[in-house]
Amino acid sequence: MPKSKVFVLIDCNNFFVSCERLFRPDLEGKPVVVLSSNDGCVVARSNEAKAAGVPMGAPAFKHRETFKKHNIVTFSANFELYGDISKRTISLLTTITPRIEIYSVDESFLDISALPITDYAEWGRGVRASVLQHIGVPVSIGIAPSKTLAKLAAEIAKQNDTYQGAFSFIDLPEEQKADALRRMSIEHIWGVGRKLAPVLRSEGVSTALGLMNLRPQRAQQLMGIHGRQMVTELQGTACYQLTREHAPAKQILRSRTFGEDTSHAYALEAAIANMATRAAYQLRSERLLAGRIGLFTNTDRHKPGYRRWTREIQMPMPTNDTGQIISLLVKKLGEFYSDKQKYHQLGVFFYDLTPESALQTDILGDVTPDMHDRAQSRMKAVDDINQRYGRGKIYFAAQELNTIWQPRRKTASPRYVSKWGEIPEARIA
Repeated sequence: MPKSKVFVLIDCNNFFVSCERLFRPDLEGKPVVVLSSNDGCVVARSNEAKAAGVPMGAPAFKHRETFKKHNIVTFSANFELYGDISKRTISLLTTITPRIEIYSVDESFLDISALPITDYAEWGRGVRASVLQHIGVPVSIGIAPSKTLAKLAAEIAKQNDTYQGAFSFIDLPEEQKADALRRMSIEHIWGVGRKLAPVLRSEGVSTALGLMNLRPQRAQQLMGIHGRQMVTELQGTACYQLTREHAPAKQILRSRTFGEDTSHAYALEAAIANMATRAAYQLRSERLLAGRIGLFTNTDRHKPGYRRWTREIQMPMPTNDTGQIISLLVKKLGEFYSDKQKYHQLGVFFYDLTPESALQTDILGDVTPDMHDRAQSRMKAVDDINQRYGRGKIYFAAQELNTIWQPRRKTASPRYVSKWGEIPEARIA
């Protein structure tokens, strides 16, 4: 098996649940689920909740009896907490190697090809112990010569306690590798999932080993070029390298389903202001300007008389100025707003994104560099203050008009790491 490349996948186990248990050690070994926005669906489950038969994505209202029967503890999603724990985990991983790809909030790939490691499985167990000690979150670690195999290795480590959280395909005898792949169904293969699995099963391919042995030409006929690459990766040759730089966004969308349907204009304006603020901050973080902006809103599709409205604005000059964007979107809201409607959801979107450095003047005088520069300086000052003293220290007044639009979070845990007033207290008797 080639040793030129060695990839590691660090996968945080049941991440949202693990974050909640950090500050609630009494929940260790007990069934726990985390619910989505408005406490709608299950987005994370502890192993105990899985054993109780709670499916991923299950509507919470349909499983209330299951929650009650098995004493399942429910939490509203606390994304501020999860984001902070994710950043701490990534910071720790960068001390191992700077060659890291942040794949998702709970998964990261490392390239450790240059590290002098003799026993990769033992090394992985050491990394797992370090993350558990310094962060407190259990992880599964997969090590392999390709990213696809590393994903499978992490899944094997997660499913089988005998590997103590780390499994390596490096230096694994061929018969043991074949046995491990034979035990993994094709649904577990990165890039297959539920859509392509029936196609492969119709070909008689039901395991990772079967896909590895599939002719590359046939895999390409069934799944395109990615099929050929899957086969190659399963055979131990890397087709996918680390993606170390964040690709600039092509469009930005922020939307919310309201905690309570509303017909109040000021509630809609507050929702626009808050979502536009988040979206514009992302623009500035990525040094982008928006050429077109828009908003949409709709009533509840599950109730009679469902309606949806969308409006767009072609900007005379691309911008990332939060105040200007809020003002324009609120004006567009007035074109269709009616206090006779009960609005259920609202979102804002930006596209035609260009780099800040690409702003061009025009012969009609619509683009005024001085105005652009003043807006940039103003927003930089706001961002600098909020970064130094905490998010939301300076905000637009429209953001505080109403809070009825905010999602329900009836069982949210405290924001232990981001709000001074919610920091846990330790008392010594």
